[in-house]
Amino acid sequence: MAKHPPESESERTSGEQSGHVSEASQPLLGRVSRRSFLSHLGAASIAAATAPPLLATASPAPPVQEEAASIEGATAVTLHVNGKDHHLQIDPRTTLLDCLRENLNLPGTKKGCDHGQCGACTVHVNGRRINSCLALAVAHSGDEIITIEGIGRPDHLHPMQAAFIEHDGYQCGYCTSGQIMSAVALLKEPVGPTDEDVQQGMYGNICRCGAYSNIVAAVQYVRRQA
Repeated sequence: MAKHPPESESERTSGEQSGHVSEASQPLLGRVSRRSFLSHLGAASIAAATAPPLLATASPAPPVQEEAASIEGATAVTLHVNGKDHHLQIDPRTTLLDCLRENLNLPGTKKGCDHGQCGACTVHVNGRRINSCLALAVAHSGDEIITIEGIGRPDHLHPMQAAFIEHDGYQCGYCTSGQIMSAVALLKEPVGPTDEDVQQGMYGNICRCGAYSNIVAAVQYVRRQA
């Protein structure tokens, strides 16, 4: 086979100017095999995984200390909750629900829809059940407010609480406090004797787990005992 003579300097120059790039001038990655590239990539990954994390070596940031800012336009209010008076300075736009949970540390009253549609936030005000997410705290200064924490204790349950346990009237438990508060109020309301009457009386309380039949059974049990 005939051998081609080596390219002259002028031929190489003319070839590069015409767009032809010799193999020697191609990028290194173009001449690296797929196996070799993956091998180097795997080694780099292992090295990165075994290296100490940056967060572990970084010194923790000093805690930020800020003084609690006073609430602009705060209003003085006295709430009588579960037999105790609480003197507070709150934003006049604070709902009764948020005040109970955030200011008085009574988290048993749940925030569900926050639009008065699910009943998870039900409390008693002057003996009547209300949705606390729709009520302003300042509007109930001096009223008698009862939450789920005020109707029974673990060692002395309200009959309705005991009935919910006995009849499995809950599943996830998120709506349970509101269900029990409505059920306790229902005992003093003019509600008919049938299960359908109880269902209508509990209409404002939603159970997304679907434990309605057990809830009705618990309410009816307490009504019969009374």
